[in-house]
Amino acid sequence: MDFAEQRQAMVAHLRKRQDISDPVAAALLAVPRHLFVPGVDPEDAYRDVPIVTKRDDAGRPISSSSQPAIMATMLDQLGVEPGHRVLEIGAGTGYNAALLAHLAGPAGHVVSVDIDEDIVARAGRHLSAAGAERVEVVGADGVQGYAERAPYDRVIATVGVWDLAPAWLEQLGAGGRLVAPLDLRGVQVSVALERAGDHWAGRSVAPCGFMRMRGAFAGPEAIVVLRQDPELMLGLPEWREIGDVLAALDDEPDEVAVDGGEEVAYGPGVTLWLALRDSRCCVLTGRLGQGYGMSIGLVDGDAIALLGGRGAHVARGRGPTGPGLAAQGHGPGGAALAADLAGHVRAWNEAGRPETGDLRIHAYPGAYPGRAGDDGQGTVVPKRHTTLVVTFN
Repeated sequence: MDFAEQRQAMVAHLRKRQDISDPVAAALLAVPRHLFVPGVDPEDAYRDVPIVTKRDDAGRPISSSSQPAIMATMLDQLGVEPGHRVLEIGAGTGYNAALLAHLAGPAGHVVSVDIDEDIVARAGRHLSAAGAERVEVVGADGVQGYAERAPYDRVIATVGVWDLAPAWLEQLGAGGRLVAPLDLRGVQVSVALERAGDHWAGRSVAPCGFMRMRGAFAGPEAIVVLRQDPELMLGLPEWREIGDVLAALDDEPDEVAVDGGEEVAYGPGVTLWLALRDSRCCVLTGRLGQGYGMSIGLVDGDAIALLGGRGAHVARGRGPTGPGLAAQGHGPGGAALAADLAGHVRAWNEAGRPETGDLRIHAYPGAYPGRAGDDGQGTVVPKRHTTLVVTFN
């Protein structure tokens, strides 16, 4: 069976939720995802969920078939056209490479690079089973790209990256475009970049979530395990010492209202706003009360402040007793930290609640030629090889 009806249902579901171009929809309808995840029930293969395909010795996921919704978004950002030469960083199951090959057509060519030889071999088998003959799967360090087939019209990374590898930009031809899940102080966004004179200008930005790149090119992001059972973790944009946050979370919080009582929803936009404006930002994830959840906040020493429903206790998962949002401070200095967090969210509200799509990102090789810091031209985010300048429209 080729499960064409399941693919049609998957694409119909995706198109109700987001805009998908006709070429990308056609690729999703043509490529049989179930052949790339053997061992998974074919019915489950066409659900809009990521499927973990490899874990490390500690049980942490390190390879997967990404969520189809995010794949469709990034493929539309990439804009592959018939005849294009495409480089993919991270082979995964081979499914995304097969979609790229469908978009590039008979005159195009796709190279998919992965550092893990077992992933390379498995992706190659899946592509052969699906009849995707115009994909070359290569075992190599994706940070170096693949110069043997350069220049490319399009380059896409399907793994979360902290910085843009110089080789990716160098191997793009004139008019080329790069799409990558890029870290902005601990928060990922999928950004499409094109050359603009002496730098790279963002053409579109979308929320995303990908496993981070491992090895020498990994970024400084840190995960602090506060508790193993039940799991509770704190994500930081870079490693730094914190105090006994777990003990602080057991205390009843000092609460600072964010709004005047109306219901205010928050999403990726306020998380990015906070990350770009305060180095104390954090993301708490894990078992909160009876379920698995997450909350954004600030952490400093033994104190932590989290954003949640008014009257709730976010860390214990207790539901809100009143409308609206509040910043909840825990531990010594928690009340002051909650006031700072509430101030950031109010500023986001007053700015019109900008979301991820309102971001504009410019990437400069080396140092930014302007002034360091937030100088009115955007927030400057230094990396190893590039410097990002990020603004909200």
